[in-house]
Amino acid sequence: MTTSIRQLARLAGVAYLLNIVTGVLAVVFLGLKLPAFGDASNLMATVCYLVLTVIFYRLFKPVDPRLSLLAALFSLTGCALGALGSLHLSPFHMSPLVFFGAYCLLIGYLIVRSTFLPRILGLLMVFAGLAWLTFLLPALARSLSPYIMAPGLIGEGALTFWLLTVGVNVPRWNAQAAAS
Repeated sequence: MTTSIRQLARLAGVAYLLNIVTGVLAVVFLGLKLPAFGDASNLMATVCYLVLTVIFYRLFKPVDPRLSLLAALFSLTGCALGALGSLHLSPFHMSPLVFFGAYCLLIGYLIVRSTFLPRILGLLMVFAGLAWLTFLLPALARSLSPYIMAPGLIGEGALTFWLLTVGVNVPRWNAQAAAS
């Protein structure tokens, strides 16, 4: 179990990193008026986020299974909206970042309540989530652009870096899993 949780945390870091890289590529390609490449990159980012969502559900289930499931549902909704948007099939005019904002808030809270990751990472994720929630008001998000991306990149980037380099404190994860 020790090795699998450590590997799972590292896999989450890889999925997060791939999501960030492909997401940035999507923005660049769309900015360069290359929509086919932008949409393909966005779909790849969505697949990476789906993998991350499943892993995070597993990692944070010992902290609070209901909140971990709720977070996963927000993320899956955001992924579905993102994929539909990339395929130009979305019936909604809402940014998927709104759902990822709720996801980041919940993951941040779960990190703060966990014993196996540093609380500062949770606070940074809450900060990221609040930034993504500004997309509830598109005019506000546009007026804050591109600066509104910084909290998300900092919060999610810090968590990604931590997962890739340190992972989780396995004995503490095991203890929290045993207690739940």
